[in-house]
Amino acid sequence: METDNGKGLILAVASSIFIGSSFILKKKGLKRAGANGTRAGYGGYTYLLEPLWWAGMVTMIVGEAANFVAYIYAPAVLVTPLGALSIIISAVLAHFLLKEKIKKMGVLGCVSCIVGSVVIVIHAPQEQTPNSVEEIWILATQPAFLTYVAVTMSIVLALILHFEPLCGQTNILVYIGICSLMGALTVMSIKAIGIAIKLTIEGVSQIGYPQTWLFFMVAVTCVVTQLIYLNKALDTFNAAIVSPVYYVMFTTLTIVASAIMFKDWSGQDAASVASEICGFITVLTGTMILHGTKEEEQQQQASSELIFGSAERVRWYESRKSTNEEHLISLYSPEY
Repeated sequence: METDNGKGLILAVASSIFIGSSFILKKKGLKRAGANGTRAGYGGYTYLLEPLWWAGMVTMIVGEAANFVAYIYAPAVLVTPLGALSIIISAVLAHFLLKEKIKKMGVLGCVSCIVGSVVIVIHAPQEQTPNSVEEIWILATQPAFLTYVAVTMSIVLALILHFEPLCGQTNILVYIGICSLMGALTVMSIKAIGIAIKLTIEGVSQIGYPQTWLFFMVAVTCVVTQLIYLNKALDTFNAAIVSPVYYVMFTTLTIVASAIMFKDWSGQDAASVASEICGFITVLTGTMILHGTKEEEQQQQASSELIFGSAERVRWYESRKSTNEEHLISLYSPEY
């Protein structure tokens, strides 16, 4: 068992390194693509022709694959908190490669998000692993989880159809919210697929069950949606802000979805519930700090642009004024 946990630990750390690096590679690719065509934040897809973006995409796939295998060898309570390493890696690389500086309050926000997420994951209830895809299908079609899916899809549609045109370019929660909500459904589908693969390798084939392929189609749909809106988020906002906010929301929603689907919350003691509430408060505080830092940067940028523009107008006016004065002097000079 310790050997399996060791394998899971190595895979989880490797996954964080790959995923954290992928944010930066894709960000640089999006910048290059935006310079040559329509930016992804405005609906463009020229990044599909950018090799650097594909390098980031491959890196992310490798990281997600390593994370997927890590869950086979180690429990979620060991693997999930290590995902916070991708935030640190992404922030450090963004600092040196993208010149996206993080202020002290931004660092505090990142730390708060990481601490809160770790507290939530550590005190999250243990899930009961089903023994077949059919058992997972029964859990997925229970009224509570169907209600969760309906609410999730309603929020996603509202974000896409109403809030994205309205404030998608100014509010990071629009794009990240879509990614996180769809990401929670992706994890539920990926778990089902992982169990099917594991049982098939062990000799109990799950390929013939239609539920296996249904989970696969749901996973593909959710992953494609995540990628589209994650690219928009990265192209529009600072990568050092996108990474921690996405991690916090994704982790929180995944824990909630897993708890509803697998009924993990039953039987928890008061101490664990209190710890999870504290974790949520810490996450919320960190997210607010990150938003405050981002808004302050935008205000400073807007102010500098306003001052620069005003200075240009003053110089133009003074230049125009001096020209007019020279013209008047030449007209009323005694020499004429």
